[in-house]
Amino acid sequence: MKEILVVEDDKTIAMGIEYALNREGFPTHLCHDFKSAAKNIDERDYLLIILDVNLPDGSGFELCRMIRAQGDTPVIFLTVCDDEVNTIMGLDLGADDYIAKPFRVRELISRINSVLRRYNRQPEQEIVLGNLRINPAEAKVYKNNELLWLTAQEYKLLLTLAQHRGQVLTRNQILRETWDLDGDFVSDNTLTVYVKRLREKIEDNPRKPEIIKTVRGLGYRAGD
Repeated sequence: MKEILVVEDDKTIAMGIEYALNREGFPTHLCHDFKSAAKNIDERDYLLIILDVNLPDGSGFELCRMIRAQGDTPVIFLTVCDDEVNTIMGLDLGADDYIAKPFRVRELISRINSVLRRYNRQPEQEIVLGNLRINPAEAKVYKNNELLWLTAQEYKLLLTLAQHRGQVLTRNQILRETWDLDGDFVSDNTLTVYVKRLREKIEDNPRKPEIIKTVRGLGYRAGD
């Protein structure tokens, strides 16, 4: 079984995570700085990577860019910085989840299992929404047969709504489906920002959206 890489400069926290993961049957490798983590990421293939944002010699964000340039290994950020800007930055870089310290070990294990379940899902058939085609097997979206560039989180948001086409999803449902998060972790404003940015890319007229519709007082739904 592939290992989980834990990049955490606090050795006490890192050892605690390693102990918990080993008890759950996950082989684990520890790195405590940017340099050693970058070397291991470049040389080895991991099941999942847990990144601390603030490292003594670099940034976890830069490591995430490196990981995404090489492939789609799942990434979970650990950080004391739980403000909205850092959250959006981490998710835009392609992170699959974002956990603020202090955290409970059981929560981390639950998040890891949820992320791995998403990656192990079987590819789905193409989904058509108006003039959009969503290809889950390739994680690509086409508008009028032209490829659209979406961030990882914009794609996940669109796919979540498309998979529940016609169904009204509350904000908390969307957060749980898309990021395995709840409303206390990512603010309503964060989701609003993502919906606005996504509409600007996929809608013919973002002021009168037809693909992602707002259901006032409830949430959002994908149109036909």
